[in-house]
Amino acid sequence: MNPRQRVTLLVIALAQLMLILDGTIVTVALPGIQEELGFSPGGLSWVMNAYMLAFGGLLLLGGRAGDILGRRRALTAGVLIFTLASLLGGFAPGPEAMIASRVLQGVGGALAGPAGLALITGNFPQGPLRDRAIAVFTSVGAAGAAIGLLAGGVLTDLVSWRWVMFVNVPIGLAILALTPVFVRETDRVPGRFDLAGAVTATTGSSGLVYGLVRASERGWDDGWALASLLGGVLLLTLFVQVERRAAQPVMPLGLFAERSRVAGYAAMLLLPAAMMGTFFFLTQFVQLELGYSPMQAGLAFLPLALTILALSQLAGRILRVVRPHTAALVGMLLIPVGLVWLSRIDATTSYFPGVFVPLVIMGVGAAAALVVMSMRIINGVRGDDAGAASGLLQAMQQTGGSLGLAVLVTVHASAGLTATFLTAAGFSLLSLLIVTVLRPRQATPEPENAATAVTRR
Repeated sequence: MNPRQRVTLLVIALAQLMLILDGTIVTVALPGIQEELGFSPGGLSWVMNAYMLAFGGLLLLGGRAGDILGRRRALTAGVLIFTLASLLGGFAPGPEAMIASRVLQGVGGALAGPAGLALITGNFPQGPLRDRAIAVFTSVGAAGAAIGLLAGGVLTDLVSWRWVMFVNVPIGLAILALTPVFVRETDRVPGRFDLAGAVTATTGSSGLVYGLVRASERGWDDGWALASLLGGVLLLTLFVQVERRAAQPVMPLGLFAERSRVAGYAAMLLLPAAMMGTFFFLTQFVQLELGYSPMQAGLAFLPLALTILALSQLAGRILRVVRPHTAALVGMLLIPVGLVWLSRIDATTSYFPGVFVPLVIMGVGAAAALVVMSMRIINGVRGDDAGAASGLLQAMQQTGGSLGLAVLVTVHASAGLTATFLTAAGFSLLSLLIVTVLRPRQATPEPENAATAVTRR
């Protein structure tokens, strides 16, 4: 990878990091936000939910928008909206302005996220360079939630909660300045938006995410949660029927033609379901049981983030020695090993080895599984559909995180922390089963460069 390509990858990965960490960076700042802005206890959750709803609900539309309008243009527009929204949130005088800023951040993220991953296909040729770029992009996304907790804790403890919003401004400005210089625009897909598909995809995805969020807060017997979930499922079913007839669909159904890609999307739904619940409950454990401050709680997740980031740099070398499919299966087995270990923690547990070691194990597993699954989804996709494929991948991740949290909150309320971590382990084991059953056929190359694949057969 030459110096220019390194900067290109840095810009795209930095944009992804900014979007992902914002899902968790405000978590440890919520008490300060509530006290200064006067949020009610029920309204405070919308500081998190507003971002998740807008981001998750618009990802499919954002991915296709990049294909049609231009992916670099979509990335730039998304980062600009996100940066301005962060500035608004940092100066928010009350709850309404804060929630509005979080919605705008989600809109910007839904444009920029899929465009970033799709731009990798246009700026890095198929083979080892693209695989390495996808590995870095994926690992930054996987580690972003942990980095967000760390950054939120440090900024809240040392400066002010407002800096969990302001910190995005210089990052966003740097991305906006570097993107036109180092990121090459990809070919645009001629045509116009599939309006019916856009409406059903956005309303269906938003309904599903809202239902999951509300179920995690009010329980699965809440009428609005059930109605929203049912409405979301019905609208997404209608969306699939619309896409069958659309000339230029928001989500080309050909993306599901290969069984290995279907397995990849399933893994991208289930693995975040396991991981996001871990962040949520382990953060509470180290603060309430171990007495950690917000900054110490963020630092507690550093082993996970560093393990994922370190392994992304070695992904190319590892996948030359170990088949990608094997690496993914091992990763999906290591994640539940870490979660089962965490299921044994209690008030007498010390951070090392009781929390540190399972986080490292999960970091190794997440790096292996998520990188290979991302490669499997993106490699081989037609250039015209790269944005749509990226949008669907990230929509699966967001929906999976919401699904996992909703289920695990219910389990925690009824059966406690041990059952919660064991249920999270079950999500990962289910992904392992699906990927094993839907393994690539012999004739389908695994996500690696062709020369290496041929020498192994």
